[in-house]
Amino acid sequence: MASGWFYLSCLALGSLGSMCVLFTTYWMQYWRGGFAWNGSIHMFNWHPVLMVAGMVVLYGAASLVYRLPQSWVGPKLPWKFLHAALHLMAFILTVVGLVAVFNFHNSQKIANLYSLHSWLGITTVFLFASQWFLGFTVFLLPWASLWLRSLLKPIHVFFGASILSLSLASVISGINEKLFFSLKNATKPYSSLPSEAVFANITGMLVVAFGLLVLYILLASSWKRPEPGVLTDRQPLLHNGE
Repeated sequence: MASGWFYLSCLALGSLGSMCVLFTTYWMQYWRGGFAWNGSIHMFNWHPVLMVAGMVVLYGAASLVYRLPQSWVGPKLPWKFLHAALHLMAFILTVVGLVAVFNFHNSQKIANLYSLHSWLGITTVFLFASQWFLGFTVFLLPWASLWLRSLLKPIHVFFGASILSLSLASVISGINEKLFFSLKNATKPYSSLPSEAVFANITGMLVVAFGLLVLYILLASSWKRPEPGVLTDRQPLLHNGE
């Protein structure tokens, strides 16, 4: 039963994640004029798309690698590489997204890092970079002792969930900030809830739903990778299929 709910949750997660990226892309294409890489406002439009794709969707997927039942049997090293690779891909998208917004600000003579959204975002990226470096050096490379890994594992897990939570806060505050900046004329103010505002608000709710589902799967004890020697209701199915 637990296995069925897990795969149903993964299906919902994949659908939500795809919708988050597609909705953000459509918002930037349809209402904000599309994409470019020339320092214009269209260069900024890469920022929300890449941050949602990297810091939320890919990051969430990478966080759930060890919840897959297939990762519970056989050597753990391939799953460690997959976990690290997905996080690295998420980080690369995030860096490109930051380059887009900083280049746009600099070309338009707009100040950087003055808003609460930017402070939350840059803090999240810094923690993400530190988390990835810690995970790579301690959990992927073979030099660290079991004692050190056991000591740092709860910290690694805590910051993994915390970074996702901060990413959600950064994205939601960014959507709100973008709407306030863009919908401030007298004909279509944000407070009148024009179609763009409705669509962007729905996009934000999808991002929240995706993040909460990831956090639920991470925290559900029945879906955690069992300790060595502990049998769960999903493991016999895996062994019978080998």
